[in-house]
Amino acid sequence: MRAITFDIETKGASVTRGRLDTATLELTVVGIHDTETGEYSAFFKEELHKLWPILECADMLIGFNSDGFDIPILNRYYPGDLTKIKSLDLLSEVYNSLGRRLRLDTLAQATLGRGKTGDGLKAVEWWEQGLYDQVKEYCLEDVRITRELYEYARDKGHMKYKDLGTTKDIKIDASQWENGGSAPSLTHTLPF
Repeated sequence: MRAITFDIETKGASVTRGRLDTATLELTVVGIHDTETGEYSAFFKEELHKLWPILECADMLIGFNSDGFDIPILNRYYPGDLTKIKSLDLLSEVYNSLGRRLRLDTLAQATLGRGKTGDGLKAVEWWEQGLYDQVKEYCLEDVRITRELYEYARDKGHMKYKDLGTTKDIKIDASQWENGGSAPSLTHTLPF
């Protein structure tokens, strides 16, 4: 099974009635891990044409808050429909088990023993300052964390978080995650 773990970075955030307006966001960087090659790669918006063939061959997309944020934004740039590719959103898995959302950093610190290297707002600042490679590295580190959380939950059946100073487990049913079914890898979402 070929899985692509991914994360995106954006610029142009605006808040409407206390909520982030994703329609105003512009994609800057996409970071990925490809299980077929074992490599991490990043693509600036101008390089997305190199990313599409990789996604087209994926059996599954893995992300964190990807169904509600990353995929809808990335789909605005994609000539096909990324929602046709099987996806696994780790934040949704946590919510389904725990009944509430947790930050990627919270899960990473408790489960992996290390946290994120920044936050999305800092990445926007770095982009505005022309620190493009720093944004790319930040994005790739989020992909590494997401990939490691995925592997941990898949192998151990849980992730961890801290609640009032106590580390607790979040039971995760990963039994169907890598069940690819009978669908071929090529999803044919691009128009012909």
